[in-house]
Amino acid sequence: MKKIWIFPIILLSILACWFACSTAIIPVPKDAVDVNQKGEPYKKYWSVCVGAGRANEGLRASWLEQLNQVHQNCGFQYVRMHGLFNDDMCVYTEKNGQPVYSWMYIDELFDRMLAMNVRPFVELGFFPSEMAGKNPETGTSKTQFWWKASITPPSTFDKWAGLVKAFTQHCVDRYGIDEVMNWYFEVWNEPNLDRGFFDGGKSQYFELYKVSVKAVRSVDNRLRVGGPATSNFVPDARFKGEREDRSGFKETFNTIDLNTLNWQAVWMDDFLKYCEKENLPVDFVSCHPYPTDYAFNPNTGKGEGRTRKVFATYQDLNWLRNTVAKSAYPKAEIHLTEWSSSPNSRDRNHDMLHVAAYIIKVNLDCIGMANSLSYWTFTDVFEEKNNAGASIFHGGFGMINFQGLVKPSYHAYRMLNALGDEIVYRENGKFISRDSKTGKIVILLYNYPEEMNDDIPDRGDMEPKASYGFPPKSFSIALKNLTAGAHFTVEQLDENNGNVYQAWKSMGSPEPPTREQIQKLKLAANTLQTESIRADRKGTLVWEKKLKPWTCVLIRQE
Repeated sequence: MKKIWIFPIILLSILACWFACSTAIIPVPKDAVDVNQKGEPYKKYWSVCVGAGRANEGLRASWLEQLNQVHQNCGFQYVRMHGLFNDDMCVYTEKNGQPVYSWMYIDELFDRMLAMNVRPFVELGFFPSEMAGKNPETGTSKTQFWWKASITPPSTFDKWAGLVKAFTQHCVDRYGIDEVMNWYFEVWNEPNLDRGFFDGGKSQYFELYKVSVKAVRSVDNRLRVGGPATSNFVPDARFKGEREDRSGFKETFNTIDLNTLNWQAVWMDDFLKYCEKENLPVDFVSCHPYPTDYAFNPNTGKGEGRTRKVFATYQDLNWLRNTVAKSAYPKAEIHLTEWSSSPNSRDRNHDMLHVAAYIIKVNLDCIGMANSLSYWTFTDVFEEKNNAGASIFHGGFGMINFQGLVKPSYHAYRMLNALGDEIVYRENGKFISRDSKTGKIVILLYNYPEEMNDDIPDRGDMEPKASYGFPPKSFSIALKNLTAGAHFTVEQLDENNGNVYQAWKSMGSPEPPTREQIQKLKLAANTLQTESIRADRKGTLVWEKKLKPWTCVLIRQE
Protein backbone atom coordinates (compact mmCIF):
# COMPACT_ATOMS: atom_id res chain seq x y z
CA MET A 1 0.00 0.00 0.00
CA LYS A 2 2.86 2.41 0.75
CA LYS A 3 4.15 2.02 -2.81
CA ILE A 4 0.73 2.91 -4.23
CA TRP A 5 0.87 6.36 -2.56
CA ILE A 6 4.40 7.18 -3.62
CA PHE A 7 3.49 8.55 -7.07
CA PRO A 8 0.61 10.83 -5.90
CA ILE A 9 2.85 12.19 -3.15
CA ILE A 10 5.66 12.88 -5.62
CA LEU A 11 3.20 14.55 -8.01
CA LEU A 12 1.79 16.77 -5.26
CA SER A 13 5.30 17.70 -4.21
CA ILE A 14 6.18 18.70 -7.77
CA LEU A 15 3.03 20.80 -8.10
CA ALA A 16 3.69 22.47 -4.74
CA CYS A 17 7.26 23.29 -5.79
CA TRP A 18 6.03 24.63 -9.13
CA PHE A 19 3.45 26.87 -7.45
CA ALA A 20 5.98 28.13 -4.93
CA CYS A 21 8.49 28.93 -7.67
CA SER A 22 5.95 30.47 -10.04
CA THR A 23 4.60 32.74 -7.32
CA ALA A 24 7.88 33.39 -5.50
CA ILE A 25 7.87 36.71 -3.73
CA ILE A 26 9.54 39.45 -5.79
CA PRO A 27 10.96 42.58 -4.16
CA VAL A 28 8.61 45.45 -5.03
CA PRO A 29 10.45 47.93 -7.28
CA LYS A 30 10.32 51.57 -6.17
CA ASP A 31 8.76 52.59 -9.47
CA ALA A 32 6.08 49.87 -9.42
CA VAL A 33 2.66 51.07 -10.56
CA ASP A 34 -0.16 50.58 -8.04
CA VAL A 35 -2.97 48.95 -9.99
CA ASN A 36 -5.50 50.29 -7.48
CA GLN A 37 -4.57 53.93 -7.92
CA LYS A 38 -7.16 56.29 -9.35
CA GLY A 39 -7.36 56.04 -13.13
CA GLU A 40 -8.16 58.67 -15.74
CA PRO A 41 -11.27 57.80 -17.79
CA TYR A 42 -10.93 58.25 -21.55
CA LYS A 43 -12.78 57.43 -24.75
CA LYS A 44 -11.41 54.85 -27.18
CA TYR A 45 -12.00 57.13 -30.14
CA TRP A 46 -9.95 54.91 -32.47
CA SER A 47 -12.71 52.27 -32.40
CA VAL A 48 -15.58 54.61 -33.30
CA CYS A 49 -15.36 54.63 -37.10
CA VAL A 50 -13.47 52.97 -39.94
CA GLY A 51 -13.47 53.63 -43.66
CA ALA A 52 -14.35 51.56 -46.71
CA GLY A 53 -14.10 52.21 -50.44
CA ARG A 54 -17.53 52.60 -51.95
CA ALA A 55 -21.00 51.52 -50.98
CA ASN A 56 -21.44 48.99 -53.80
CA GLU A 57 -18.46 46.97 -52.54
CA GLY A 58 -20.44 46.45 -49.33
CA LEU A 59 -22.82 44.16 -51.22
CA ARG A 60 -20.09 41.50 -51.48
CA ALA A 61 -19.79 38.55 -49.14
CA SER A 62 -16.06 39.05 -48.43
CA TRP A 63 -16.57 42.74 -47.56
CA LEU A 64 -19.32 41.85 -45.11
CA GLU A 65 -17.30 39.00 -43.58
CA GLN A 66 -14.31 41.29 -43.03
CA LEU A 67 -16.50 44.04 -41.59
CA ASN A 68 -17.90 41.60 -39.05
CA GLN A 69 -14.34 40.50 -38.20
CA VAL A 70 -13.07 44.03 -37.52
CA HIS A 71 -16.23 44.88 -35.59
CA GLN A 72 -15.84 41.84 -33.35
CA ASN A 73 -12.09 42.17 -32.78
CA CYS A 74 -11.31 45.87 -33.31
CA GLY A 75 -14.57 47.27 -31.97
CA PHE A 76 -15.52 49.56 -34.87
CA GLN A 77 -18.99 51.03 -34.43
CA TYR A 78 -19.46 52.97 -37.70
CA VAL A 79 -18.37 52.61 -41.33
CA ARG A 80 -17.96 55.50 -43.75
CA MET A 81 -17.81 54.92 -47.51
CA HIS A 82 -18.08 56.79 -50.81
CA GLY A 83 -20.65 56.54 -53.58
CA LEU A 84 -23.89 56.00 -51.70
CA PHE A 85 -25.84 57.69 -54.52
CA ASN A 86 -23.60 56.46 -57.34
CA ASP A 87 -25.26 54.86 -60.34
CA ASP A 88 -24.11 51.37 -59.30
CA MET A 89 -26.38 51.68 -56.24
CA CYS A 90 -29.38 52.16 -58.59
CA VAL A 91 -30.85 54.89 -56.37
CA TYR A 92 -31.96 57.55 -58.83
CA THR A 93 -33.50 57.72 -62.28
CA GLU A 94 -35.80 60.18 -63.98
CA LYS A 95 -39.04 59.52 -65.79
CA ASN A 96 -40.62 62.37 -67.73
CA GLY A 97 -38.28 64.73 -65.90
CA GLN A 98 -39.39 63.55 -62.47
CA PRO A 99 -37.21 61.67 -59.97
CA VAL A 100 -37.76 57.99 -59.30
CA TYR A 101 -36.06 56.60 -56.18
CA SER A 102 -35.07 53.06 -55.36
CA TRP A 103 -33.58 52.17 -51.98
CA MET A 104 -33.17 48.43 -52.60
CA TYR A 105 -29.36 48.29 -52.63
CA ILE A 106 -28.95 50.77 -49.79
CA ASP A 107 -31.44 48.78 -47.71
CA GLU A 108 -29.52 45.57 -48.36
CA LEU A 109 -26.26 47.20 -47.26
CA PHE A 110 -27.59 49.02 -44.21
CA ASP A 111 -29.69 46.03 -43.08
CA ARG A 112 -26.64 43.78 -43.04
CA MET A 113 -24.45 46.37 -41.31
CA LEU A 114 -27.01 47.05 -38.60
CA ALA A 115 -27.49 43.31 -38.07
CA MET A 116 -23.79 43.29 -37.06
CA ASN A 117 -24.36 46.30 -34.78
CA VAL A 118 -22.36 48.53 -37.14
CA ARG A 119 -23.92 51.86 -38.09
CA PRO A 120 -23.39 53.93 -41.24
CA PHE A 121 -21.44 57.15 -40.99
CA VAL A 122 -23.36 58.51 -43.96
CA GLU A 123 -21.34 60.34 -46.61
CA LEU A 124 -23.78 62.13 -48.90
CA GLY A 125 -22.39 61.70 -52.42
CA PHE A 126 -21.90 61.46 -55.34
CA PHE A 127 -24.35 62.92 -57.90
CA PRO A 128 -26.41 60.39 -59.85
CA SER A 129 -25.42 60.78 -63.51
CA GLU A 130 -28.92 61.87 -64.55
CA MET A 131 -28.69 64.71 -62.02
CA ALA A 132 -25.10 65.79 -62.61
CA GLY A 133 -24.36 69.07 -64.33
CA LYS A 134 -21.90 69.97 -67.09
CA ASN A 135 -18.64 71.79 -66.66
CA PRO A 136 -19.05 75.23 -68.31
CA GLU A 137 -15.57 75.02 -69.82
CA THR A 138 -15.73 71.50 -71.24
CA GLY A 139 -19.48 71.10 -71.70
CA THR A 140 -19.31 67.61 -70.19
CA SER A 141 -19.92 65.99 -66.84
CA LYS A 142 -16.73 65.02 -65.05
CA THR A 143 -16.42 61.61 -63.42
CA GLN A 144 -13.89 60.02 -61.08
CA PHE A 145 -12.62 56.42 -60.93
CA TRP A 146 -13.36 53.65 -63.37
CA TRP A 147 -16.82 53.28 -61.85
CA LYS A 148 -17.56 56.85 -62.97
CA ALA A 149 -18.56 58.76 -59.87
CA SER A 150 -20.30 61.91 -61.14
CA ILE A 151 -18.74 64.97 -59.48
CA THR A 152 -19.93 67.96 -61.57
CA PRO A 153 -22.62 69.90 -59.66
CA PRO A 154 -25.90 70.66 -61.43
CA SER A 155 -26.95 74.27 -62.14
CA THR A 156 -29.34 74.09 -59.18
CA PHE A 157 -29.47 71.77 -56.20
CA ASP A 158 -33.24 71.31 -56.15
CA LYS A 159 -33.20 67.68 -57.27
CA TRP A 160 -30.27 66.94 -54.99
CA ALA A 161 -32.16 68.37 -52.02
CA GLY A 162 -35.14 66.21 -52.95
CA LEU A 163 -32.95 63.10 -53.08
CA VAL A 164 -31.32 63.80 -49.72
CA LYS A 165 -34.67 64.47 -48.06
CA ALA A 166 -36.29 61.37 -49.55
CA PHE A 167 -33.33 59.21 -48.53
CA THR A 168 -33.34 60.55 -44.97
CA GLN A 169 -37.08 60.07 -44.63
CA HIS A 170 -36.76 56.52 -45.93
CA CYS A 171 -34.06 55.73 -43.35
CA VAL A 172 -36.24 57.09 -40.54
CA ASP A 173 -39.26 55.14 -41.80
CA ARG A 174 -37.28 51.91 -42.11
CA TYR A 175 -35.06 52.02 -39.02
CA GLY A 176 -36.90 54.43 -36.71
CA ILE A 177 -35.90 57.90 -35.56
CA ASP A 178 -34.31 56.58 -32.36
CA GLU A 179 -31.83 54.58 -34.46
CA VAL A 180 -31.13 57.22 -37.12
CA MET A 181 -30.49 59.87 -34.47
CA ASN A 182 -27.33 57.88 -33.70
CA TRP A 183 -26.04 58.29 -37.26
CA TYR A 184 -23.91 61.06 -38.75
CA PHE A 185 -24.69 62.76 -42.07
CA GLU A 186 -21.55 64.17 -43.70
CA VAL A 187 -21.82 66.30 -46.83
CA TRP A 188 -19.54 65.01 -49.62
CA ASN A 189 -15.90 63.90 -49.65
CA GLU A 190 -12.85 66.15 -50.15
CA PRO A 191 -14.70 68.83 -52.14
CA ASN A 192 -11.57 71.01 -52.19
CA LEU A 193 -9.98 68.59 -54.68
CA ASP A 194 -11.65 69.84 -57.83
CA ARG A 195 -9.42 67.56 -59.90
CA GLY A 196 -10.62 64.63 -57.84
CA PHE A 197 -13.96 64.69 -56.03
CA PHE A 198 -15.91 67.92 -56.70
CA ASP A 199 -15.85 69.65 -60.06
CA GLY A 200 -16.86 72.97 -58.54
CA GLY A 201 -15.67 75.81 -56.37
CA LYS A 202 -15.69 76.55 -52.66
CA SER A 203 -18.88 78.64 -52.86
CA GLN A 204 -20.66 75.83 -54.70
CA TYR A 205 -19.72 73.40 -51.98
CA PHE A 206 -20.94 75.75 -49.28
CA GLU A 207 -24.26 76.01 -51.12
CA LEU A 208 -24.34 72.21 -51.41
CA TYR A 209 -23.79 71.97 -47.66
CA LYS A 210 -26.62 74.40 -46.98
CA VAL A 211 -29.22 72.60 -49.08
CA SER A 212 -28.06 69.19 -47.84
CA VAL A 213 -28.27 69.91 -44.11
CA LYS A 214 -31.58 71.66 -44.55
CA ALA A 215 -32.89 68.60 -46.40
CA VAL A 216 -31.72 66.24 -43.64
CA ARG A 217 -33.01 68.46 -40.85
CA SER A 218 -36.37 68.89 -42.59
CA VAL A 219 -37.05 65.25 -41.72
CA ASP A 220 -36.09 65.72 -38.07
CA ASN A 221 -34.26 68.65 -36.53
CA ARG A 222 -32.32 66.35 -34.17
CA LEU A 223 -30.35 64.53 -36.90
CA ARG A 224 -26.60 65.13 -36.84
CA VAL A 225 -25.02 66.90 -39.81
CA GLY A 226 -21.53 68.17 -40.61
CA GLY A 227 -18.62 68.77 -42.97
CA PRO A 228 -16.65 69.97 -44.89
CA ALA A 229 -14.78 66.60 -45.19
CA THR A 230 -11.76 68.29 -46.79
CA SER A 231 -8.45 66.60 -47.59
CA ASN A 232 -5.11 66.69 -45.75
CA PHE A 233 -3.90 69.82 -43.99
CA VAL A 234 -1.81 72.29 -46.03
CA PRO A 235 0.59 75.11 -45.07
CA ASP A 236 0.14 77.25 -48.18
CA ALA A 237 -2.38 79.26 -50.19
CA ARG A 238 -3.40 76.65 -52.75
CA PHE A 239 -6.99 76.44 -51.43
CA LYS A 240 -7.55 80.07 -50.44
CA GLY A 241 -9.53 80.86 -53.58
CA GLU A 242 -12.56 79.29 -55.18
CA ARG A 243 -10.54 76.49 -56.75
CA GLU A 244 -7.20 74.89 -56.16
CA ASP A 245 -4.29 77.07 -57.28
CA ARG A 246 -1.29 74.88 -58.05
CA SER A 247 1.10 77.80 -57.94
CA GLY A 248 0.45 77.73 -54.19
CA PHE A 249 2.49 74.52 -53.94
CA LYS A 250 5.82 76.23 -54.51
CA GLU A 251 6.59 77.17 -50.90
CA THR A 252 5.68 73.71 -49.64
CA PHE A 253 7.64 71.89 -52.31
CA ASN A 254 10.75 74.00 -51.89
CA THR A 255 10.83 73.95 -48.06
CA ILE A 256 13.35 71.44 -46.74
CA ASP A 257 11.76 70.98 -43.31
CA LEU A 258 7.98 70.78 -43.71
CA ASN A 259 7.53 70.94 -39.96
CA THR A 260 8.57 74.60 -39.87
CA LEU A 261 5.43 75.52 -41.81
CA ASN A 262 2.00 76.40 -40.38
CA TRP A 263 -0.34 73.56 -41.33
CA GLN A 264 -4.09 74.18 -41.33
CA ALA A 265 -7.27 72.32 -42.24
CA VAL A 266 -8.51 73.21 -45.71
CA TRP A 267 -11.52 75.59 -45.82
CA MET A 268 -12.27 75.07 -42.13
CA ASP A 269 -12.24 78.73 -41.07
CA ASP A 270 -14.27 79.84 -44.08
CA PHE A 271 -16.69 76.95 -43.65
CA LEU A 272 -17.45 77.75 -40.01
CA LYS A 273 -17.87 81.44 -40.76
CA TYR A 274 -20.20 80.70 -43.67
CA CYS A 275 -22.36 78.40 -41.53
CA GLU A 276 -22.53 81.04 -38.81
CA LYS A 277 -23.58 83.69 -41.34
CA GLU A 278 -26.24 81.43 -42.86
CA ASN A 279 -27.39 80.17 -39.44
CA LEU A 280 -26.71 76.57 -40.44
CA PRO A 281 -26.26 73.64 -38.05
CA VAL A 282 -22.80 72.10 -37.62
CA ASP A 283 -23.05 69.16 -35.24
CA PHE A 284 -19.58 67.97 -36.20
CA VAL A 285 -16.65 69.10 -38.29
CA SER A 286 -14.71 66.64 -40.43
CA CYS A 287 -11.47 66.58 -42.38
CA HIS A 288 -8.68 64.16 -43.28
CA PRO A 289 -5.35 64.75 -41.47
CA TYR A 290 -3.10 62.50 -43.56
CA PRO A 291 0.54 63.25 -42.69
CA THR A 292 1.53 63.08 -46.36
CA ASP A 293 1.15 66.10 -48.65
CA TYR A 294 1.17 65.66 -52.42
CA ALA A 295 2.93 68.90 -53.27
CA PHE A 296 3.05 69.86 -56.94
CA ASN A 297 6.61 70.05 -58.32
CA PRO A 298 6.73 73.16 -60.55
CA ASN A 299 9.86 71.80 -62.25
CA THR A 300 8.45 68.45 -63.36
CA GLY A 301 4.73 69.16 -63.39
CA LYS A 302 4.10 66.12 -61.18
CA GLY A 303 2.96 65.63 -57.63
CA GLU A 304 5.36 64.27 -55.04
CA GLY A 305 4.47 62.77 -51.68
CA ARG A 306 6.23 64.62 -48.88
CA THR A 307 5.84 63.36 -45.32
CA ARG A 308 5.87 65.24 -42.05
CA LYS A 309 7.10 64.11 -38.66
CA VAL A 310 5.34 61.47 -36.62
CA PHE A 311 3.79 64.22 -34.45
CA ALA A 312 1.95 65.77 -37.41
CA THR A 313 -1.45 64.33 -36.51
CA TYR A 314 -1.19 65.62 -32.94
CA GLN A 315 -0.31 69.09 -34.23
CA ASP A 316 -3.17 69.04 -36.74
CA LEU A 317 -5.73 67.99 -34.16
CA ASN A 318 -4.50 70.63 -31.76
CA TRP A 319 -4.98 73.30 -34.44
CA LEU A 320 -8.43 71.96 -35.25
CA ARG A 321 -9.58 71.84 -31.63
CA ASN A 322 -8.51 75.44 -31.09
CA THR A 323 -10.23 76.58 -34.28
CA VAL A 324 -13.51 74.90 -33.40
CA ALA A 325 -13.35 76.23 -29.82
CA LYS A 326 -13.04 79.80 -31.08
CA SER A 327 -15.85 79.43 -33.64
CA ALA A 328 -19.60 79.82 -33.29
CA TYR A 329 -19.75 76.01 -32.85
CA PRO A 330 -17.49 75.28 -29.85
CA LYS A 331 -19.47 72.15 -28.94
CA ALA A 332 -19.23 70.60 -32.40
CA GLU A 333 -17.79 67.08 -32.39
CA ILE A 334 -14.55 66.46 -34.28
CA HIS A 335 -14.51 63.47 -36.63
CA LEU A 336 -11.44 62.78 -38.74
CA THR A 337 -13.23 60.67 -41.33
CA GLU A 338 -10.10 59.47 -43.13
CA TRP A 339 -6.62 58.90 -41.74
CA SER A 340 -3.66 56.64 -42.39
CA SER A 341 0.10 56.78 -42.77
CA SER A 342 -0.43 57.82 -46.39
CA PRO A 343 -3.31 58.68 -48.78
CA ASN A 344 -1.73 56.50 -51.46
CA SER A 345 -3.56 53.25 -52.22
CA ARG A 346 -0.33 51.76 -53.56
CA ASP A 347 1.95 52.35 -50.57
CA ARG A 348 3.81 49.26 -49.38
CA ASN A 349 3.85 50.51 -45.82
CA HIS A 350 0.16 49.73 -45.49
CA ASP A 351 1.03 46.03 -45.72
CA MET A 352 4.01 46.02 -43.40
CA LEU A 353 4.92 45.86 -39.74
CA HIS A 354 6.08 49.48 -39.43
CA VAL A 355 2.59 50.92 -39.74
CA ALA A 356 1.30 49.04 -36.67
CA ALA A 357 3.64 50.87 -34.29
CA TYR A 358 2.79 54.14 -36.07
CA ILE A 359 -0.97 53.55 -35.64
CA ILE A 360 -0.59 52.74 -31.94
CA LYS A 361 1.70 55.68 -31.21
CA VAL A 362 -0.43 58.31 -32.96
CA ASN A 363 -3.71 57.10 -31.50
CA LEU A 364 -2.36 56.98 -27.95
CA ASP A 365 -0.67 60.38 -28.33
CA CYS A 366 -3.93 61.99 -29.49
CA ILE A 367 -6.29 60.70 -26.78
CA GLY A 368 -8.94 63.29 -25.94
CA MET A 369 -8.37 65.40 -29.05
CA ALA A 370 -11.13 64.06 -31.31
CA ASN A 371 -14.34 62.06 -31.27
CA SER A 372 -13.04 59.70 -33.93
CA LEU A 373 -9.95 59.09 -36.04
CA SER A 374 -11.16 56.82 -38.81
CA TYR A 375 -8.59 54.52 -40.38
CA TRP A 376 -8.82 54.39 -44.15
CA THR A 377 -9.72 51.48 -44.71
CA PHE A 378 -10.61 48.16 -43.10
CA THR A 379 -10.44 46.12 -46.32
CA ASP A 380 -8.60 45.76 -49.61
CA VAL A 381 -11.94 44.99 -51.24
CA PHE A 382 -11.44 48.46 -52.65
CA GLU A 383 -11.60 49.65 -56.24
CA GLU A 384 -10.65 53.27 -56.78
CA LYS A 385 -8.03 52.38 -59.37
CA ASN A 386 -8.88 50.44 -62.49
CA ASN A 387 -7.48 47.24 -61.03
CA ALA A 388 -7.74 45.53 -57.68
CA GLY A 389 -3.94 45.52 -57.27
CA ALA A 390 -1.14 43.88 -59.22
CA SER A 391 -0.22 41.82 -56.16
CA ILE A 392 -2.07 40.35 -53.21
CA PHE A 393 0.09 42.81 -51.24
CA HIS A 394 0.04 45.96 -53.36
CA GLY A 395 0.08 48.58 -50.62
CA GLY A 396 -3.70 48.76 -50.43
CA PHE A 397 -5.33 50.82 -47.69
CA GLY A 398 -6.99 47.86 -45.99
CA MET A 399 -6.03 46.26 -42.70
CA ILE A 400 -7.23 42.97 -44.26
CA ASN A 401 -6.23 42.07 -47.81
CA PHE A 402 -8.53 40.75 -50.53
CA GLN A 403 -7.80 37.12 -49.61
CA GLY A 404 -8.80 37.76 -45.99
CA LEU A 405 -5.21 37.90 -44.64
CA VAL A 406 -4.92 40.28 -41.71
CA LYS A 407 -2.04 42.77 -41.79
CA PRO A 408 -0.12 44.22 -38.83
CA SER A 409 -2.43 47.27 -38.95
CA TYR A 410 -5.30 44.95 -38.00
CA HIS A 411 -3.39 43.73 -34.96
CA ALA A 412 -2.65 47.35 -33.99
CA TYR A 413 -6.38 48.12 -33.83
CA ARG A 414 -7.16 44.81 -32.15
CA MET A 415 -4.63 45.66 -29.43
CA LEU A 416 -5.92 49.21 -29.04
CA ASN A 417 -9.46 47.88 -28.73
CA ALA A 418 -8.37 45.45 -25.99
CA LEU A 419 -7.27 48.31 -23.71
CA GLY A 420 -9.28 49.21 -20.63
CA ASP A 421 -11.19 52.50 -20.41
CA GLU A 422 -9.06 54.05 -17.64
CA ILE A 423 -5.46 55.26 -17.92
CA VAL A 424 -3.37 54.06 -14.98
CA TYR A 425 0.05 55.05 -16.31
CA ARG A 426 1.49 56.25 -19.61
CA GLU A 427 4.78 57.26 -21.15
CA ASN A 428 6.16 57.12 -24.66
CA GLY A 429 6.04 53.47 -25.73
CA LYS A 430 4.11 52.27 -22.66
CA PHE A 431 0.39 52.48 -21.85
CA ILE A 432 -1.11 50.84 -18.74
CA SER A 433 -4.90 50.75 -18.58
CA ARG A 434 -7.65 49.28 -16.41
CA ASP A 435 -11.14 48.08 -17.28
CA SER A 436 -13.49 50.04 -15.01
CA LYS A 437 -16.01 47.18 -14.96
CA THR A 438 -13.73 44.23 -14.23
CA GLY A 439 -10.74 45.99 -12.65
CA LYS A 440 -8.41 44.02 -14.91
CA ILE A 441 -5.18 45.53 -16.21
CA VAL A 442 -4.28 45.73 -19.91
CA ILE A 443 -0.90 47.04 -21.08
CA LEU A 444 0.27 48.08 -24.55
CA LEU A 445 3.96 48.49 -25.41
CA TYR A 446 5.42 49.57 -28.73
CA ASN A 447 8.92 50.36 -29.98
CA TYR A 448 8.63 53.25 -32.41
CA PRO A 449 12.33 54.10 -32.81
CA GLU A 450 13.35 57.61 -31.86
CA GLU A 451 15.57 57.56 -34.93
CA MET A 452 12.35 57.54 -36.97
CA ASN A 453 10.86 60.81 -35.75
CA ASP A 454 10.07 61.51 -39.37
CA ASP A 455 6.79 59.94 -40.41
CA ILE A 456 6.80 56.60 -42.22
CA PRO A 457 7.94 57.50 -45.76
CA ASP A 458 5.49 57.23 -48.62
CA ARG A 459 7.39 54.97 -50.98
CA GLY A 460 4.73 54.05 -53.54
CA ASP A 461 5.50 50.63 -55.07
CA MET A 462 8.98 50.53 -53.53
CA GLU A 463 10.05 48.79 -50.36
CA PRO A 464 10.41 51.32 -47.53
CA LYS A 465 13.93 52.20 -46.46
CA ALA A 466 12.97 51.96 -42.79
CA SER A 467 14.27 48.61 -41.63
CA TYR A 468 14.69 46.60 -38.48
CA GLY A 469 18.28 47.82 -38.15
CA PHE A 470 17.75 50.22 -35.28
CA PRO A 471 18.87 48.97 -31.85
CA PRO A 472 16.34 47.22 -29.58
CA LYS A 473 14.83 49.06 -26.64
CA SER A 474 14.49 47.73 -23.09
CA PHE A 475 11.00 47.70 -21.60
CA SER A 476 10.06 46.87 -18.03
CA ILE A 477 6.70 46.45 -16.35
CA ALA A 478 6.35 46.56 -12.56
CA LEU A 479 2.90 46.31 -10.98
CA LYS A 480 1.89 46.02 -7.33
CA ASN A 481 -1.29 45.25 -5.40
CA LEU A 482 -2.54 42.70 -7.89
CA THR A 483 -4.33 39.61 -6.62
CA ALA A 484 -1.93 36.83 -5.65
CA GLY A 485 -0.88 34.83 -8.69
CA ALA A 486 -2.77 37.11 -11.12
CA HIS A 487 -2.43 35.61 -14.60
CA PHE A 488 -1.47 37.67 -17.68
CA THR A 489 -1.20 36.68 -21.33
CA VAL A 490 1.49 38.35 -23.43
CA GLU A 491 1.06 38.70 -27.22
CA GLN A 492 3.93 39.98 -29.35
CA LEU A 493 3.66 41.34 -32.89
CA ASP A 494 7.08 41.54 -34.51
CA GLU A 495 8.99 40.89 -37.72
CA ASN A 496 8.44 37.12 -37.46
CA ASN A 497 5.06 36.91 -35.69
CA GLY A 498 1.81 38.23 -37.17
CA ASN A 499 3.74 39.84 -40.03
CA VAL A 500 1.94 38.32 -43.00
CA TYR A 501 3.85 40.29 -45.62
CA GLN A 502 7.12 38.78 -44.39
CA ALA A 503 5.55 35.31 -44.28
CA TRP A 504 4.41 35.73 -47.88
CA LYS A 505 7.89 36.86 -48.95
CA SER A 506 9.43 33.87 -47.18
CA MET A 507 7.02 31.63 -49.09
CA GLY A 508 8.41 32.99 -52.36
CA SER A 509 5.76 35.68 -52.95
CA PRO A 510 3.34 33.39 -54.81
CA GLU A 511 0.98 35.22 -57.18
CA PRO A 512 -1.67 34.12 -56.54
CA PRO A 513 -1.21 31.73 -53.62
CA THR A 514 -2.85 28.34 -53.81
CA ARG A 515 -5.70 27.59 -51.43
CA GLU A 516 -3.29 25.62 -49.27
CA GLN A 517 -0.82 28.52 -49.23
CA ILE A 518 -3.57 30.95 -48.25
CA GLN A 519 -4.43 28.76 -45.27
CA LYS A 520 -0.77 28.73 -44.19
CA LEU A 521 -0.60 32.51 -44.60
CA LYS A 522 -3.77 32.95 -42.55
CA LEU A 523 -2.20 30.93 -39.76
CA ALA A 524 0.98 33.03 -39.92
CA ALA A 525 -1.01 36.28 -40.04
CA ASN A 526 -3.05 35.42 -36.96
CA THR A 527 -0.29 33.76 -34.89
CA LEU A 528 1.56 36.07 -32.52
CA GLN A 529 4.28 35.05 -30.08
CA THR A 530 2.59 34.35 -26.74
CA GLU A 531 3.59 33.62 -23.17
CA SER A 532 1.94 33.52 -19.76
CA ILE A 533 3.20 35.41 -16.72
CA ARG A 534 1.94 35.60 -13.14
CA ALA A 535 2.13 37.94 -10.19
CA ASP A 536 3.76 36.58 -7.03
CA ARG A 537 1.98 35.71 -3.77
CA LYS A 538 2.11 39.34 -2.70
CA GLY A 539 0.51 40.54 -5.94
CA THR A 540 3.68 41.92 -7.52
CA LEU A 541 4.45 41.46 -11.21
CA VAL A 542 7.77 42.32 -12.84
CA TRP A 543 8.35 41.70 -16.56
CA GLU A 544 11.32 42.88 -18.60
CA LYS A 545 12.24 42.43 -22.23
CA LYS A 546 14.18 44.01 -25.07
CA LEU A 547 11.96 44.73 -28.04
CA LYS A 548 13.22 45.19 -31.57
CA PRO A 549 12.05 48.24 -33.53
CA TRP A 550 8.37 48.22 -34.57
CA THR A 551 7.51 45.43 -32.13
CA CYS A 552 4.13 45.81 -30.38
CA VAL A 553 3.18 43.88 -27.23
CA LEU A 554 -0.20 43.43 -25.57
CA ILE A 555 -0.19 42.23 -21.94
CA ARG A 556 -3.67 41.34 -20.77
CA GLN A 557 -4.86 40.18 -17.34
CA GLU A 558 -7.00 37.08 -17.67
